[in-house]
Amino acid sequence: MALHDPARFLLIAGPCALESMEVCEAVAAELLRIEKVFPELQIIFKGSYDKANRTSLNSPRGPGLEKGLEMLAAIRSKYGFPVLTDFHSEAQAPEVGKVVDILQVPAFLCRQTDLLVAASRTGKVVNVKKGQFLSPQEMQYVVDKLEGSDAAEIWLTERGTTFGYQNLVVDMRNFPQLAACGHPVIFDATHSVQMPGAGQGTTSGKREFVPPLARAAIAAGANGLFVETHPDPGQAISDGPNQVPLDQLESVLRPVLKVWQALRD
Repeated sequence: MALHDPARFLLIAGPCALESMEVCEAVAAELLRIEKVFPELQIIFKGSYDKANRTSLNSPRGPGLEKGLEMLAAIRSKYGFPVLTDFHSEAQAPEVGKVVDILQVPAFLCRQTDLLVAASRTGKVVNVKKGQFLSPQEMQYVVDKLEGSDAAEIWLTERGTTFGYQNLVVDMRNFPQLAACGHPVIFDATHSVQMPGAGQGTTSGKREFVPPLARAAIAAGANGLFVETHPDPGQAISDGPNQVPLDQLESVLRPVLKVWQALRD
């Protein structure tokens, strides 16, 4: 049975890094409240146990594999959300697959065949971020690898395309082109507003563009959103400039859901 419910709006949300249980619980509690406001939502809690591609060697990376999986298991048990995390090596996949519902393949690693095969073999959903360096048509070859490895369920996530130095753009034509691969398409609304490496050794970003891009992506055919959110983005250990403040998440989602519903009417 597929995890994604086409009758509901898919929302993957959580902090960038699993920096503390306090932050994770604050986010999960707000997601639980938002779920009651918008019952049409299908919410997935996300968080990274290791930010393995930080700009600087000195940047904090998160709690690590063992502690991070413990935190995700605790959130899943207490709040009832399916959970998602990214992983970075073939060897990590079986351990991660014992705990999470969705394994995420990072954008920079989306062409790594062994990583895709390892994720497929867990029997869990595989969400692949489209590389910033790839056209949407090239993602068909990624899908072929996953389907050829008998992946249980495949999701594809658009997260912007490199445009010159330290900038990304979102080509709205990508959504119908990715949908042609035959799997749900998600828009990563927060990583798409990153300014990679633009923060003097860290990644910067412009979160003010999250709402308009999110609305446009759903209008263009995306099935759901990926949104990183934090109670105090200025204190987040990773991606603070592009995370949505937790107390603003409902206001971001409300018009997005109106667009989604209008397309279904």
